[in-house]
Amino acid sequence: MIDQKEAISEKVVLIGIITQQQDENKSEEYLDELEFLTETAGGVPVKRFVQKMERPNPKTFLGAGKLEEVRDYIESNHIGTAIFDDELSPGQIRNIEKVLDCKILDRTNLILDIFAQRAQTSSAKTQVELAQSEYLLPRLTRLWTHLDKQKGGIGMRGPGETEIETDRRIIRDKIGVLKKRLLTIDKQMAVQRKNRGQMVRVALVGYTNVGKSTLMNVISKSDVFAENKLFATLDTTVRKVVIKNIPFLMTDTVGFIRKLPTQLVESFKSTLDEVREADLLLHVVDISHPNFEDHIASVNTILSDIKCAEKPTLMVFNKIDAYKHEIIDDDDLVTEKGKEHYTLQDWKKTWMNDYEEESIFISALNKENLEDFKEKTYQEVKKIHIQRFPYNDFLYYEYKEEE
Repeated sequence: MIDQKEAISEKVVLIGIITQQQDENKSEEYLDELEFLTETAGGVPVKRFVQKMERPNPKTFLGAGKLEEVRDYIESNHIGTAIFDDELSPGQIRNIEKVLDCKILDRTNLILDIFAQRAQTSSAKTQVELAQSEYLLPRLTRLWTHLDKQKGGIGMRGPGETEIETDRRIIRDKIGVLKKRLLTIDKQMAVQRKNRGQMVRVALVGYTNVGKSTLMNVISKSDVFAENKLFATLDTTVRKVVIKNIPFLMTDTVGFIRKLPTQLVESFKSTLDEVREADLLLHVVDISHPNFEDHIASVNTILSDIKCAEKPTLMVFNKIDAYKHEIIDDDDLVTEKGKEHYTLQDWKKTWMNDYEEESIFISALNKENLEDFKEKTYQEVKKIHIQRFPYNDFLYYEYKEEE
């Protein structure tokens, strides 16, 4: 069992790079996200190191001079962990550990650790354990030399905590067992989906921390766990919802993130199957986030990867209560109007107006525009429901009182 105090007080430095593909703004934004991930895992980020490079150093990720600068800071401030914003190869981790002499984590390991904390059901736990084991297998060599340093904390939950776990044969056997267990879970979930009958299925998808669970709670009057942290929801939740005269099933799914580890996409197949089986997607977007357009693109990429990009979709722009824009003074003749100056009305007139999918602006927390949201969802569900039940299978006839 991990000592919570140790995890909370764990001091961390964050390390990223600026390349031709990843400019200064992008790098800053990724490090902001990495900082949020670190805090979610229970770490305290104390400093960031960034280096401009054409490409990462294949041996040590950073240049030799920058790595020494990081080492000096770590030694003088008694830092226990360095977290890199990109996935490191096993060789890079070994070489960096020799120089920095502390625990080295990359973005993938950090996300896996958060998933290990968040997993509640046996299904989610098995999926996370499989992803951790597959990530750990090629990196076992570092654990032989650093067993004395493994005292728990970020990145050390799950596989790899004891010496016996570092045996490759045992890890491979474990992966085999976990894969068999997941096959059983997949069959059980397939049976569950079959038992739900022909009701229309609606899935909430979107970037992590955009308010999917809050929206689920408001619409289904249920009590799904929701908080302002990344990956608060890991276990898929299905609730029966009735709007007007149509019952349908609503699914709250795991949030997506940029640079999502491939191991997670693979091991979370049964969770993503809920998205594949859905008839309608509600793509929830945090409009108050300055880079929400990038988030939309990231989610759409993952939806394409799991072959769900063509499904009927309703764009739900959430958190309008938290949306703020920069204002240009009337006497300012120099500043050009950019996206940071757009009001919500301006956004509605842009590409959102011409978007192929329907869109709606709401605040799930303050329950703003929820009636409009329910009406649009109802209309989309009704289209699918009528195709599925051409001879009418509503709870009762819809009627409107005449004035």
